[in-house]
Amino acid sequence: MEKGLALPQDCRDFLHSLRMRSKYALFLAFVVVVFVFIEKENKIISRVSDKLKQIPQPLVDANGTDPALILADNASLLSLSELDSAFTQLQGRLRNLSLQLGVEPAGEAEAEARAEAGEGEPPPPPGAQPRRHVLLMATTRTGSSFVGEFFNQQGNIFYLFEPLWHIERTVSFEAGGANAAGSALVYRDVLKQLFLCDLYVLEHFISPLPEDHLTQFMFRRGSSRSLCEEPVCTPFVKKVFEKYHCKNRRCGPLNVTLAAEACRRKEHMALKAVRIRQLEFLQPLAEDPRLDLRVIQLVRDPRAVLASRMVAFAGKYEGWKKWLAEGQARLGEDEVQRLRGNCESIRLSAELGLRQPAWLRGRYMLVRYEDVARWPLRKAREMYHFAGIPLTAQVEDWIQRNTQAAQDGSGIYSTQKNSSEQFEKWRFSMPFKLAQVVQAACGPAMHLFGYRLARDAASLTNRSVSLLEERGTFWVT
Repeated sequence: MEKGLALPQDCRDFLHSLRMRSKYALFLAFVVVVFVFIEKENKIISRVSDKLKQIPQPLVDANGTDPALILADNASLLSLSELDSAFTQLQGRLRNLSLQLGVEPAGEAEAEARAEAGEGEPPPPPGAQPRRHVLLMATTRTGSSFVGEFFNQQGNIFYLFEPLWHIERTVSFEAGGANAAGSALVYRDVLKQLFLCDLYVLEHFISPLPEDHLTQFMFRRGSSRSLCEEPVCTPFVKKVFEKYHCKNRRCGPLNVTLAAEACRRKEHMALKAVRIRQLEFLQPLAEDPRLDLRVIQLVRDPRAVLASRMVAFAGKYEGWKKWLAEGQARLGEDEVQRLRGNCESIRLSAELGLRQPAWLRGRYMLVRYEDVARWPLRKAREMYHFAGIPLTAQVEDWIQRNTQAAQDGSGIYSTQKNSSEQFEKWRFSMPFKLAQVVQAACGPAMHLFGYRLARDAASLTNRSVSLLEERGTFWVT
């Protein structure tokens, strides 16, 4: 006698089918989990690689010379490249397997479809304002800290003050023809990551290195409202010294992760940089579909710039002061050549911007500091209009309060000025023979920007003699 009733054939087939489907589902789930894990690992490796692989190959193409980039910790670019390649191959295999199983991630499929169609990032939702990326491009002592506040004071803009300072102090180049190009490429690549809110790119250049994404040494943190607001402003930690602390509140060490999240939450991104001189190196950023770049180049009368630098950076201008005091016949040629090179670099970038090549059309604006000082609110409105960002009453109020002060604020980076009185002070303290040197070295740049030459000492100090040609807005759509 049988121990139990035999199941019908249909039931046995059904159970067998159910077991096979369960195995298939488990295998499918395993593949998806592995794929997601590899995706995350690959993103981490890519991010680290982006931070460290600043310029080894591009420089060879641009200048035919390897500038021997030296990075802290002596990171191995070769090992990163091999690891990147291995992950790419594994990612490809998993993608093929996913396609065979019909489980390709929808987002990836859409991205590939857009890429094949030649499209960039998906358009913003209807009614949403496009995210703008504003670069205030200047040189030292041109009033860039003051003008940068026009963007720092607006609540929907994430603003950074001179983040490239960290790169200049950490990356060194061997002397040679590739030096200028090498530094420009490094600055450009870091700038791109910052505009994408990848603030982690700075961590490798901050000294000492951040721990767990926390640092007390973010340069001029207090000059960025976004880094001193909640939730980026974490509770103050006793006995932890922050070198560049927030001005109006006490915050704990900067959490880079919180700062990056705050950057992504803001509607727009802006930063100021005095270490980018060559406008042509920004072409890849202007053409990057992830960015909507707007470049505002700020210039100032080179005579005023030199006068300000001799006060702010006195130690670097001992040769100039000695020449003025001792009445020597000629100034050192190296000093003059450096001045001429700075002026020519600024002029060439401005000429390129004003030509409006296709990649820069509608993305470049030239602003004279003297015009901002005379008409700060008007120029702020022009800059915001150019950037495509509505100007808020918050910024207008700040401009009114900080451009009509009874006297200029203290400190070389002060942004509190009686701007209409301040911009020509240099004329009454600069010896005429010093002005002559600047005019001879920077004549072409002064002519382009509308700065008149002083014929003699009397015209230099006579307020009724204008040294500024009236110009319209330097912006061509």
